[in-house]
Amino acid sequence: MWSWVLHRITGVAIYFFLLVHILDTALVRVSPEAYNIVIGSYQTPFMGVAEIALVGAIVFHAFNGIRIILVDFWNIGTKHHVALFYVVLGLWLATMIAFTPRHLMHVFGW
Repeated sequence: MWSWVLHRITGVAIYFFLLVHILDTALVRVSPEAYNIVIGSYQTPFMGVAEIALVGAIVFHAFNGIRIILVDFWNIGTKHHVALFYVVLGLWLATMIAFTPRHLMHVFGW
């Protein structure tokens, strides 16, 4: 059940990110000055940390999507769906452990 809930939450979060991304990119055609202000507001430490949450949502959604495909189309996928969920969590954790320190170095200039 948690896999289902997290997949829906991350999907909605990614959808809203894409919506905001399209809108702020389109702003460059309306007003380049406003676009520069919006992009400048994204270059803050708070938004740098928020990017970690965004990458976490995208990575989880991608790995869990692969798990869903395996459960749906692999004969023994339903038998091992719990183990596959733990594999997703392990891959997600490994990816985030590798990504987070490097990203924080970039955000805070370490």
